[in-house]
Amino acid sequence: MKEVDRFIPITEAKTRLLDLVRDLQAEDDIIAITKNGVPAAVLLSVERFEGFLETIDILSDEKAMTSLRRSLREARAGRWIRHDEVFGKR
Repeated sequence: MKEVDRFIPITEAKTRLLDLVRDLQAEDDIIAITKNGVPAAVLLSVERFEGFLETIDILSDEKAMTSLRRSLREARAGRWIRHDEVFGKR
């Protein structure tokens, strides 16, 4: 799991916001903004944020999670289906 890449004081973040946003877009970092030395907020790219939202949707979908768990059990047991069995031969 990706962790926070940098911790930046809020006073510095205020003066460098444009640069921080450019960094996020270029490097896909996660930046924690600190207030009095304590993390208070997080900056991250829109792509990463949307990924988090999608993950939350999947994890909160009971039917999808049941299907994923069943698939993992079957994979661990060695029960695989070949690509051509599922999609036919090309």
